[in-house]
Amino acid sequence: MKPVNRRRLVAALVAAPATLAAPAVHAEARIRWRMATSWPKNLPGPGVAAAFIARRVGELSGGRFEIQLFGAGEIVPALQVLDAVGTGTVELGHSAAFFWQGKNPAANFFTTIPFGPDPIEHLAWLERGGGQALWDELYRPFGVKPLIAGNTGPSMAGWFKREVNGLADIRGLKLRVQGLGAEVWQRLGALPVTIAPGDLLISLSSGVIDAAEFLAPANDLPLGLYKPAPFYYAPGFNKPNGAAEALVNLTAWEALAPEFRAILEAACHEAHMRGLTEAQVDNSGALLTLVGMHQVQLRRFGPEFLAAARIHAQALVQELAAKSPLGARILASLDASREKTRIWRRVTFAGALSLQGD
Repeated sequence: MKPVNRRRLVAALVAAPATLAAPAVHAEARIRWRMATSWPKNLPGPGVAAAFIARRVGELSGGRFEIQLFGAGEIVPALQVLDAVGTGTVELGHSAAFFWQGKNPAANFFTTIPFGPDPIEHLAWLERGGGQALWDELYRPFGVKPLIAGNTGPSMAGWFKREVNGLADIRGLKLRVQGLGAEVWQRLGALPVTIAPGDLLISLSSGVIDAAEFLAPANDLPLGLYKPAPFYYAPGFNKPNGAAEALVNLTAWEALAPEFRAILEAACHEAHMRGLTEAQVDNSGALLTLVGMHQVQLRRFGPEFLAAARIHAQALVQELAAKSPLGARILASLDASREKTRIWRRVTFAGALSLQGD
């Protein structure tokens, strides 16, 4: 056997770097997905969360996982995002679960229900109380994997042209309201109306409606609803939580490498946390602007009104759960999770608020 000529070996290695590097380059996976959303691009709150997820996935993956963002109507209308993801028209969607109550009423439990869990209770149920497994089960027939992916926090009850001093002031009131809260308001005697956010100001100003519920101060301020309706009511009993969701095509999710699954989950979870901190800061500042600069009259509903609303809400939620065996299991799981944490909340949160004089 001839001895190895080291000079020739080194020369051969230097002369063919592309050949040696090719397998590593070829093995580096790159994913390109499209995300359809139910919001205009960069809409404060959910639109910002969707944009953050797309950007953050790219950052965490070093550009190997790219998500192209589309606003409502650019690929499919806002209320067709679930179908678009399930059929594979897009791999990813960003929306809110109450939009799908017509397909399955139990979907409401995964965004907000009147007098239901606040953001902390809701997340605790999803991550520690079995809620995520039930959410997966609920969405599986649609061909979708759901992830928590943003939160606008609790909402206000809305803008009213005149004060609400009791239940008599609600009867016949034309109110723009969304979700299950619309049914509660109807049972209280109001007349719920569906109007797009961009048309709320003109509808209030022209007398088409007497009151309007949207979200919270940071979202409401730019709409100018305080001009025709100066009375701003709390608490937002109909929407105590503002959870958004990422919808992943189930086939695409199952084919995704574990690394990229972890990246997408991390980005969605971070968007949820960022949404809550942004809401805490931005809503406080916007409320001060509304009250101090625009002379908005901040009001709270009375005990009689809230007691009646709670009775109607509890009956509505029970009816909702009774529509399917899975719905009943979901509500039982949510109630059990809230009951386990209720005593701690009373000792800490309620106690701390009383010490602060709130």
